[in-house]
Amino acid sequence: MNQPVLVIMAAGMGSRFGGLKQITPVDEQGQKIIDYSLYDAWKAGFRKVVFIIKHQIEEDFKNNIGKRMEAYFDVRYVYQEVDKLPDGYAVPEGRTKPWGTAHAIACAKDAIDGPFAVLNSDDYYGTHAMQAIYEFLKEERKTSEHAMVGYLVRNTVTESGYVSRGVCEVKDGFLQDIVERTHIEKRGSDAAYTEDGEHYIDLSGDTVVSMNLWGFQQEILEQFVGRFPAFLAENLPKNPMKCEYYLPSVANAQLKENLGTIRVLTTDDVWHGVTYAEDLQSVKDAIHEMKTQKIYPENLWMEPAAAYHFEVEGAPFAIEQQGEETYLVTTTSGKQYCLCRGAVEGKTVKSTDGGNAFDGYQMVEKQ
Repeated sequence: MNQPVLVIMAAGMGSRFGGLKQITPVDEQGQKIIDYSLYDAWKAGFRKVVFIIKHQIEEDFKNNIGKRMEAYFDVRYVYQEVDKLPDGYAVPEGRTKPWGTAHAIACAKDAIDGPFAVLNSDDYYGTHAMQAIYEFLKEERKTSEHAMVGYLVRNTVTESGYVSRGVCEVKDGFLQDIVERTHIEKRGSDAAYTEDGEHYIDLSGDTVVSMNLWGFQQEILEQFVGRFPAFLAENLPKNPMKCEYYLPSVANAQLKENLGTIRVLTTDDVWHGVTYAEDLQSVKDAIHEMKTQKIYPENLWMEPAAAYHFEVEGAPFAIEQQGEETYLVTTTSGKQYCLCRGAVEGKTVKSTDGGNAFDGYQMVEKQ
């Protein structure tokens, strides 16, 4: 079984936010929301990352995020472009809008070589949620067994405007149905959605919604690719400029056609995101508070990067230089390790590539 892959959808420009929110800093160190998702993913066990971007943002994305992460993960890039269409279809004149989240996954098919998690680049998901999806994916499962992290809607709405969420029907821990509601507003500790902008339907704050944190077996990629032509045939005539091929629609089809199951992994983690520019300060405040509580270190990605290439317990929380090319690494679990070049005595920690060293470094557990 291949190791789980983390797939991050980062092709959107963030029109409601007013800029390229993937590279907007959320702390004093200049780190972005995506840095926190990647740190949580590393801590959970992910070592392979596929970034779905588009050529328009490629230089900015790589300079701000991608190239840094190449030191810590096995990184691959995939490009979601509006002209990536099946044979027989052409981009409607004047269309610039991407084709949606399911199209993004279809574009990434050839870069994904194992079970995979999917998430948005501009949403903060929480440490428990990331751990839950990794634990699901790392186990040997049937090709039809998938999962989704379910959030309570009250933990996923913003004071600044409306959001889009997949509203879920759950029975005995499994997803029965999911409907994408593209206009959900906060109502105290509850919420409400509208389809026409005038009539609202109430949602209890305990309603389970999807934040696009999914766990899939590799075989479902054929479904993402194969269902796209039928989507275009049905929707292009009706809405050529704005129709979108949503990820939940493919998930729902698996359920309705008895092609698979989707376990709902519930979490009390609170979503943070910058759907609107006004959301940015609340995200910064939340990140600051989590650092105060020692959930995260001040700097998520420290040097030497070799410290992130060993099978330690937890994730690096502090790295202190002890001598020339010798470092004390303290992890989120409280464990301490000695990282150094050359011979070292003690219980050796394996590197993540299966050897006993990485880039000339060795690591031993301190007693």
